[in-house]
Amino acid sequence: MRLAIFDLDGTLVDRTSAFADAITTLSHDHGYGPEIESWLLTELADRADRADFDRLRAAFPIAESSDHLWRVYIDRMASAVTCRPAVLVALTRLKDAGWSIGVATNGASDIQRAKVRATGLADLIDGIAASGDIDVRKPDPRLFELAAARCGTQLTPGDWMTGDNPETDIAGGYNAGLRTIWVRGRSWPDGLDTPHHTVDDVTEAVDYLLAHSR
Repeated sequence: MRLAIFDLDGTLVDRTSAFADAITTLSHDHGYGPEIESWLLTELADRADRADFDRLRAAFPIAESSDHLWRVYIDRMASAVTCRPAVLVALTRLKDAGWSIGVATNGASDIQRAKVRATGLADLIDGIAASGDIDVRKPDPRLFELAAARCGTQLTPGDWMTGDNPETDIAGGYNAGLRTIWVRGRSWPDGLDTPHHTVDDVTEAVDYLLAHSR
């Protein structure tokens, strides 16, 4: 079975807008002022885990526990995150064509899986590997290997990795022996091997996989 692994944030789902909405809602619901909201927007911009709320409580006199705030953050992110219908349709086409679909994502296990469930991706994904599962982050090849294992298979030279991050997704996938598709958005760093294919949208990546797998 052919395997296509995808990044989650910035590739299949829009974390950026969901993040801003989640922080705004969390801050409003707890009566936090602009200073705390600004701290959260800055400190959690790239990624977030439960320990970040320990740091928040150390920086500000907050009554709520870190566990409570982490659970609320997960709920708010799950409520705010979206996966475009066109992406769901594209993945359905890929699955109907006999592909196995995996996700390799950096992030805490509970929040990444909450996003997958909330967006309808859970019905289309055969396996997900989050860095929080084994405390290993992309570009480490072990996370790609885990994604394949969660799909009931192992990596082969004909498998693909699609993502928006040149270092973690594309260089990482390449080093794991995968063919790669880069979803443009970030600048391409000097010195990295070029991807096998480049697209402007993840739906175009699916089109390419389907066209070149016959």
